[in-house]
Amino acid sequence: MKRRAFITLLGGAAAWPLAARAQQPALPVIGFLNPGTPEAGARNAAAFRKGLGETGFVEGQNVTVDYHWLEGRYDRLAGVLADLVRRPVAVIAVPGFQAAAFAAKAATTTIPIVFGVAEDPVQLGLVASLARPGSNATGINSFVQEIGAKRLRLLHELVPKSVNVAVLVNQANASAAATTLRDVKEAAPTIGVQIEIFNASTIGEIDAAFASLAKERADALFVGPDGFFSSRAVQFATLAASNRIPAAYSNRDYVAAGGLMSYGTDLPEMFHQAGVYIGNILKGAKPADLPVTQLTQFEFAINLQTARTLGIEVPPGLLSIADEVIE
Repeated sequence: MKRRAFITLLGGAAAWPLAARAQQPALPVIGFLNPGTPEAGARNAAAFRKGLGETGFVEGQNVTVDYHWLEGRYDRLAGVLADLVRRPVAVIAVPGFQAAAFAAKAATTTIPIVFGVAEDPVQLGLVASLARPGSNATGINSFVQEIGAKRLRLLHELVPKSVNVAVLVNQANASAAATTLRDVKEAAPTIGVQIEIFNASTIGEIDAAFASLAKERADALFVGPDGFFSSRAVQFATLAASNRIPAAYSNRDYVAAGGLMSYGTDLPEMFHQAGVYIGNILKGAKPADLPVTQLTQFEFAINLQTARTLGIEVPPGLLSIADEVIE
């Protein structure tokens, strides 16, 4: 009897820590949505985690990040958000994903949302004002109209003989496509170029679009900002090189992959700021009281090797203002 009682006592003592651990509160979960792939989004995800770390949150230690990489499947967005709201997660993070910001706002009025959008979030209806968002959403925005127009001007300065410019957008990302088309249509006459619109939403459609614009003998290509497009940077650079077409992109990842030039928002900084905001929200800050941050940092990158391959002599003036020159 004594031996049996001793064994029972030991069993109870051993089980106690397990039971105690089971009763520990679960880590807060961040639902992170991105339209691209984990490989293409690695730099931005690292910047996001850095921002979280600056507020005292380390993934796997005191917070969980539930990543959802849509890989261009915008049709999956509603289902993913419905699942995050049903669970529910502590915060929904959608930096650099304007379509998801709209969808998240429609999906929940209670779960905090941290966005990163390219347009004025007041005009988009995401917040009541920049200083006091007034609802469950806040985040970061950049000045897309100025960026798009300037990217087109830089492309024309780099390729001054370009008259017919192809513009490629992803109609599955409707809000970003509409913004791009509006901005280039407004800027084109002031620059002295004519534009022709091409659409692509899949890998095969990107191939087909390049075949079409080559057939139309476009002088240059303007690729609209899109998360799926960014995840296909190598495909874009390869097709542009094989068709010998100068192309301008929205971020430097294309240029690192062999693209000619890019001008756009400093995306890692946007993701970094989103991480900081989410850390503050997890500490108790209310999205309604967190002012929207406006990014003023932009990246202009040129690939000199690609320029030489295309027979383009980069003007010294452009080199002098480039943030990054890849040899």
